[in-house]
Amino acid sequence: MLKIRGLYAITPDEPNTSVLVAKVEAALQGGTNLLQYRNKQANHKLLTQQARALLPLCKQYNVPLIINDSVKLCLTLDADGVHIGADDGNLAEIRSRIGKDKILGASCYNRFDLALSAQQVGVDYVAFGACFASSTKPNAPVANLDLFKRTHEKLQIPAVAIGGITLTNAPLAIQAGASAIAVINALFNVSDIKLQAHHFAALYHT
Repeated sequence: MLKIRGLYAITPDEPNTSVLVAKVEAALQGGTNLLQYRNKQANHKLLTQQARALLPLCKQYNVPLIINDSVKLCLTLDADGVHIGADDGNLAEIRSRIGKDKILGASCYNRFDLALSAQQVGVDYVAFGACFASSTKPNAPVANLDLFKRTHEKLQIPAVAIGGITLTNAPLAIQAGASAIAVINALFNVSDIKLQAHHFAALYHT
């Protein structure tokens, strides 16, 4: 199982598959360690098309492709894992469906009790957020960075920081104990994605 650490890139809602693939490849070249395919604006056909296009690219760079929310799509494409929100399914049942070899991540927002429950049913990592103000989810609950300190005390699985992560504030999450930082806009909405990914990845080496 790959260590959940470093830059965890989450794809933007890009309707053009070729553009998306180019952006993702730049992020992979820059040092992305995990990639989550997420497109809240796409229909099932586009979701399948884009995920299918990203899978061989991720394999080329030896980076796991994690599918947001859709266990069916994960299994159909034999992707590396799935990330589940609190209202998107029973984690124990999903673990049973995908097996032990695939990565299972769970959104826990600002609730440590959800993280404890998720660990008990066998998730590989939990995600807390929004850690900072997020344009992707402006109404998301605020997750205090102290959650990551509690993770090191009471959890045996990694915790990912998500929500409003930038190069400026990412060190705060890392210093608090975040095993990985999940980034969308601050990674993909820049002119040089490869360089931006390099900067984010380098935060774990300094």
